[in-house]
Amino acid sequence: MNAIESIMRAAPVIPVIVIDEVAHAVPLAEALVAGGLPALEVTLRTPAALDAIRAMKRVPGAIVGAGTVLDATQLDMAIAAGAEFIVSPGLTEPLGKAAIASGVPFLPGTANAGDIMRGLDMGLTHFKFFPAMAAGGLPALKAIAAPFGQVRFCPTGGIGPDNAAEWLAFDPVLCVGGSWVAPRGEPDRRRIEAAALAASAL
Repeated sequence: MNAIESIMRAAPVIPVIVIDEVAHAVPLAEALVAGGLPALEVTLRTPAALDAIRAMKRVPGAIVGAGTVLDATQLDMAIAAGAEFIVSPGLTEPLGKAAIASGVPFLPGTANAGDIMRGLDMGLTHFKFFPAMAAGGLPALKAIAAPFGQVRFCPTGGIGPDNAAEWLAFDPVLCVGGSWVAPRGEPDRRRIEAAALAASAL
């Protein structure tokens, strides 16, 4: 099993996290890990993101990755901050080559067959399907996945507790990404841990 696959199999849901204040990072990570969701995707959408990754790395059991990585510069910054995996909304050749050269587990975004074929040409077989609902939902992924038997997915975008199980029931889907388990703002530890427990049981 390759490194990104083992991260994708760590739990059925990878929380997609937006951190505005570094002080929120550790309590949020502790609640998610306690609830059974160890793989944490911290999106690089806020100035606090890189410091949040550094802080979350100290939480026992947490596997901390960086999301919304758009180019090689951000890739290098995320790796320097200690990110253990990298997620991007799409796949460009410069980013793909830089990620592969770095050796970091990499989950690039795809929304169509061309994206997947570009990834396969680079030796990648694991992708984020994004934006999952806006790109046609599960029927679209089933149609896109059909020619690519070796490819595995983490659908993200519009997925929540009401439809996650349906996505996870599709064989090529190893996990889903979602923000519902880690709402933005001051973390309510009890509520987040309860949401994580429910998600980890999917």
